[in-house]
Amino acid sequence: MSSVSTSVRLSMSSLRGHKRRFAGTFTAVLLGVAFLAGTLVMGDTLRGSFDSMFGNATGGTDAVVRSSNVVGEGQGTRQPVPTSLVKTVKEAPGAAAAVPSIQGAGQLIGSDGEPVGGEGPPTTAGNWIDDPELNPYELAEGRAPSATGEVVVNRGAAEDGGLKVGDTTVLRTPDPVRVTVVGLATFGGEDGMGEVTFTGMTRADAEKYLTPKPGEASSIQVRAGPGTSQQELVDALAPVLPEGVEAITGEQSTAENQDAISGQFLSLFTTLLLVFSGIVLLVATFSIHNTFAIVVAQRTRENALLRALGASRRQVVGSTLAEATVVAVIASAAGLLGGIGIAAGLQALFPAIGFPFPEGDLVVSGVSMLLPLVVGVLVCLGSALLPAVRAGRTAPLAALRETAVDDSGASRSRGVAGTGLGLAGVGIILVGVLVSPSVWLAGAGAVLALVAFVILGPVAASYAVRVLGGPLDRLRGVTGGLARRNALRSPKRTAATATALMIGVAVVSLFTVFGASLKATMDQTVARSFAGDVAISAPAFGAGGSGLSPKLGPAIAELPEVAATVALGQGVADVDGGGRQLTVTDPAALGKGFDLGTVEGSLDALGADGLAVSQSEADKKGWRPGSTTELAFTDGRKQTFTVRAVFERSELPGDYVISREAWAPHRGQDSDTLVAVTFKDGVTDADGTAAVEKTAAAYGDPEVQTRDEYAQSAAGAIDMMLTLIYALLALAVLIALLGIANTLTLAIHERTRELGLLRAVGQTRSQLRAMVRWESVLVAAFGTAGGLALGAFLGWVLVKASEGAGDTAFAFALPLLQLAVVALVGLTAGALAGWRPARRAARLDVLRAIATE
Repeated sequence: MSSVSTSVRLSMSSLRGHKRRFAGTFTAVLLGVAFLAGTLVMGDTLRGSFDSMFGNATGGTDAVVRSSNVVGEGQGTRQPVPTSLVKTVKEAPGAAAAVPSIQGAGQLIGSDGEPVGGEGPPTTAGNWIDDPELNPYELAEGRAPSATGEVVVNRGAAEDGGLKVGDTTVLRTPDPVRVTVVGLATFGGEDGMGEVTFTGMTRADAEKYLTPKPGEASSIQVRAGPGTSQQELVDALAPVLPEGVEAITGEQSTAENQDAISGQFLSLFTTLLLVFSGIVLLVATFSIHNTFAIVVAQRTRENALLRALGASRRQVVGSTLAEATVVAVIASAAGLLGGIGIAAGLQALFPAIGFPFPEGDLVVSGVSMLLPLVVGVLVCLGSALLPAVRAGRTAPLAALRETAVDDSGASRSRGVAGTGLGLAGVGIILVGVLVSPSVWLAGAGAVLALVAFVILGPVAASYAVRVLGGPLDRLRGVTGGLARRNALRSPKRTAATATALMIGVAVVSLFTVFGASLKATMDQTVARSFAGDVAISAPAFGAGGSGLSPKLGPAIAELPEVAATVALGQGVADVDGGGRQLTVTDPAALGKGFDLGTVEGSLDALGADGLAVSQSEADKKGWRPGSTTELAFTDGRKQTFTVRAVFERSELPGDYVISREAWAPHRGQDSDTLVAVTFKDGVTDADGTAAVEKTAAAYGDPEVQTRDEYAQSAAGAIDMMLTLIYALLALAVLIALLGIANTLTLAIHERTRELGLLRAVGQTRSQLRAMVRWESVLVAAFGTAGGLALGAFLGWVLVKASEGAGDTAFAFALPLLQLAVVALVGLTAGALAGWRPARRAARLDVLRAIATE
């Protein structure tokens, strides 16, 4: 009989006899594969659903005429096209219909007075296109707008805002416009494009509120006549279009719109999930490796007998790997089913949390199934490889000994190797964050530091468990002392068990520290740069909202309670060939609302051709007051500007500042992003805020915030990010805790005779349960403490590396309360992980336990 068949027979026999030993490994592989498969299936489903939705919505558009002048990267910002081109386009050979499409920002106010949407996804407005084939939106209820002030709203936005046909509300454009909802629409058969909102108005209203002047459109939508293909239509349009205007096929336009979503939102979302899938599988690797290491140690006598009877090393190794393969294949297959279930659950969950998941069947591709299956098998086999090799090295004479317990780990060579790697990692980190700032260099050092932590784990376990378990001798007496000694019995096993939890806690701690540092940075920025008493701001996160009315700042400046008002608008232009955000404001008043630090030159006389830049940008470009540079605007015009001021602090004002006079000829839909208000001496905050709120109510009723409230709202996206991260990491921590429970269960099997003797000499069931639970808590405490230390250090590294990679001065913050909560959760989870093994240990029959070999 071949060695392969012999190995398989041995492994099958072992699995049948010891199924419970591999329950933890099975669960770890299943959860890891399920998370990875669910991520891939959900990404494919989202991508397919959006592709289908866009295809249905824009299927009637055969060509799009637009400006070829783009400012910024990607799709960027384009110059509008004259609506007078519509006639020329209609007369082109093969064209059956052409209509102007006017697009801009517009945010509805719901029935409760709160803005609809705006927390990230765009809030859009435009003209309602009467040609149903060229209109991506389809009227589902009511009628199209026909008079000024009438609008059609996508059904999802109407439901979110509690609006229905016949309701009257306000549309921020950003100037408030009173509108009446006369119809509800769908996009590609869906209530909306995710959380993107759309308000359709008459063409006259769209030109009035969304463009700087009548006669301009974002693009022209064209439908081909019978027998004319999209490319033929584009070829026919090219000769009749003026310079700076281009035509693309409808398919190309749809692909660009799809890419704007799948290339940004979907790619970012699925990448984030894949990263956390990797973390989950890494944690699972340690749990799986630990299980096989313990099982191999417990089988020392069995493997030695096989060797004595003639089994080769290859057969013993093959037997162990065959067990791992069987567990891996079955668990991975179950994980695939679990992944499909996770994707289906998320498809149902998304609408409940405010993000409508497009309807449609789940897309289950071959790659989405094959990749997680292969990864699951490879992770399990890789984790079992070293224990299998160790099993193959078992000497036949080991059959004369009792079951072996792995008490290795705290060797001198391990300590030297781990210390060397740790010092090298810390050295590289310090170079990457202090000497030559580099995120990649700091990341490489962080990986080395993590490896050093793993190698030094058994060495550290010997000391850490003694320290952490010291109080148990006094508080729990003999029971606590036995728990501490059990944890110290095999430092390598304790470290391997705790490492899985350490990684999960480290990643949680890292993001907790980084999130707290980002908040501290925002507080520092506002405290240092914001000189006003209250702020009125547009959403600080994403592309949502319509901004603030440019009329708001001047209206507030007229209040008797107000000493100074500074409004910041936003524009875009190419500077030296690269797209840059411009801050549009009254430069002479800028210093009254913001602390700019040292200013070289003068902000008072920027005029129509002057530019103020931050010190960091000036240093990069080699500019000083008097330097000149060329700006290219979205309207296609270029203009030479003179640098007339260089300022130190750019956190709030931005890197490039121009006057409203300079921006006016090039502006599109005008809006402000922030208004800083300073009260006169003697005016209380309450009185001043009340006066500002009363005035702001007439301009869309934006929120008026104190300095602290403004800093908190600006950091609101950080809390959202942390909540998502904590939810994703919960699975990694769960797998780590299952690993602790599995290790204790295997240890109890290993110590059956010992536990029976303890019961025989008088230990009660409750004392035995407490001993096992406290051992679990000690292992969890070691992993939690190591994770907190590693996570805090890596959080500092990430903060310093981010600071070195950009121009912002980051503030490092160590959130002791949140980290204490993480520590408490880790210890509590450790106690829970030990509950079932402790219960099982207490149920052992004393006489049978003593008789166990």
